[in-house]
Amino acid sequence: MTDPQTALANCNTLMLDMDGTVLDLAFDNYVWKELIPSEFAKLHGMTSEAARKQLFAHYRSMQGKLDWYCLDHWSERLGLDILALHRTVNHRIGFLPGARQFLEAVSQTDLRLLLVTNSHPDTLALKSEVTGVTGFFDATYSAHDIGHAKEDQSFWHALLEAEGFERKRTLFVDDTIPVLRSAADFGIGMLVRIARPDTTALRRDAPGFADVESVAELLR
Repeated sequence: MTDPQTALANCNTLMLDMDGTVLDLAFDNYVWKELIPSEFAKLHGMTSEAARKQLFAHYRSMQGKLDWYCLDHWSERLGLDILALHRTVNHRIGFLPGARQFLEAVSQTDLRLLLVTNSHPDTLALKSEVTGVTGFFDATYSAHDIGHAKEDQSFWHALLEAEGFERKRTLFVDDTIPVLRSAADFGIGMLVRIARPDTTALRRDAPGFADVESVAELLR
């Protein structure tokens, strides 16, 4: 298992997820679990509870697939302007504790720093507009541009072809277990999980991967 205290010193490529790794997942959880169900309920004359039950069942059926992360899919499926709804609450978008300082420090090193995200390009653009997050990275890779979600091995093959990184000397940090498992299956050498991706929720413990509450802990 990766030692978070030495991983940064032993890698030459650092890949970071965005939502729940450097940006607070509280924003996304609010949008998808509160705002969208509320608007869907209004649109269809349903109770909020009925809307949540219907939407959450559909969410579960889509998780891990590229369309799960696709705003166009959800706008068409739900009859709502999903990007516009994101914009109405963009003041909730922000970095996780210590993440901005971590990015400032790491971006000054010789590490190849990559943002590797399942986020839809429109969401990515909005979050970068608010936080400037993409400006810290040498390159940004969205699953939608590649055509496969990070849960799919095809994503990693395409990323390797684009970047030519050394698998064993790459550190990848993410908050999602299926994504980390996919990276492990591909042979990424160092893997670290974010244990508290949402500042409004408690720490999430899970076996199998080294974890930290904040990427800032990797600097110690």
